[in-house]
Amino acid sequence: MSSSPPFSTTLLKVKPECIHFAKDQPLPTITDEETERNLKIAAHELLTTTNAIGFPTETVYGLGGSALCDESVKSIYRAKSRPADNPLITHVSSISQLQRKLLPAGYEIPTIYHKLIDHFWPGPLTILFPNVAPSPISSYVTANQDTFAVRMPQHPVARALIALSDLPLAAPSANSSTKPSPTMAQHVMHDLSGKIPLVLDGGSCAVGVESTVVDGLSSPPVLLRPGGVSLEELKRVGGDEWKDVVVAKRTAGDDEKVKTPGMKYKHYSPKAKVVLLINCGDGNEAVAEYIRENGVDVEAIRIALLKSRKFTESPLVHVTRDLGSSGAAIARNLFKCLREVDEQEKVDLIFVEGVDESDEGLAIMNRLSKAAMEVIQR
Repeated sequence: MSSSPPFSTTLLKVKPECIHFAKDQPLPTITDEETERNLKIAAHELLTTTNAIGFPTETVYGLGGSALCDESVKSIYRAKSRPADNPLITHVSSISQLQRKLLPAGYEIPTIYHKLIDHFWPGPLTILFPNVAPSPISSYVTANQDTFAVRMPQHPVARALIALSDLPLAAPSANSSTKPSPTMAQHVMHDLSGKIPLVLDGGSCAVGVESTVVDGLSSPPVLLRPGGVSLEELKRVGGDEWKDVVVAKRTAGDDEKVKTPGMKYKHYSPKAKVVLLINCGDGNEAVAEYIRENGVDVEAIRIALLKSRKFTESPLVHVTRDLGSSGAAIARNLFKCLREVDEQEKVDLIFVEGVDESDEGLAIMNRLSKAAMEVIQR
């Protein structure tokens, strides 16, 4: 794909708390003039150009363009430098928009999804639908596959942008491909300033890891990517139809087609080397042993430690960040802290404490296993 001329990227402030959706109303009420004006500027950009723009969701910041337009989707891939065989998730503002814009006339949403949609939409859950020809969805979104992935974001800014433009938005995370996902507007500016025209700044993302992706078209259903909805929640809410849900393998092979983002290629990695430490007590012995056995010169190399539940501070590291103790806090802080120690503290080596894979831990460890260059387990 040919490169675009550089943009002068504009950061537009929006206030999520001033956007309200009433039940069954397609358009929001917006009580702040600046927020409404900036949302309309962003919607106009999407409707009148093929440029991609940055915007907040509850999971991470997204890089959005019309899912119905090849050139808009190409702009996403171009800005991210992302491989084009990696499918994208399409975001909608309502069930009505999903039915009007994406699904074939008369198509009935499979009953296996009904409980999940009722409970988790809007929210951090993505579901797969069949991609039936002739499809309005760009083949660059689906990577020429027979399914497409959809979610309805909970974040008021994301949902309002999609509703005001009445465009289903293809939107991966708004970062350079392979880098940690952005959870603040400044992360998007760091990676994509000059590559996109604007970013809507709606503050920090509440969830901090991408959406959970499920395939209910398979029997048994499959959890393709863990995320903001846990495996335990899926089973509890989904009931009998989801009790035997299969968890897909963490990483697909180079030649393997994938139905969802995050299963292929290097992901979530800062410039600094990440070492994931699992079942290593308070971490001190494992950190010291790694430094000793690998001949790391602590005088010449800057080292960071991201700790959570069990690790204590090490005298051998220069920067320590506490991710929190709850699964929700660790997920929310993970990408932010990886970026902070990498981009601001300029460290060369990052030790990260692993967590158990229950509840939010499955998504956290999925991201960490992809970010890490080495995994040490005891």
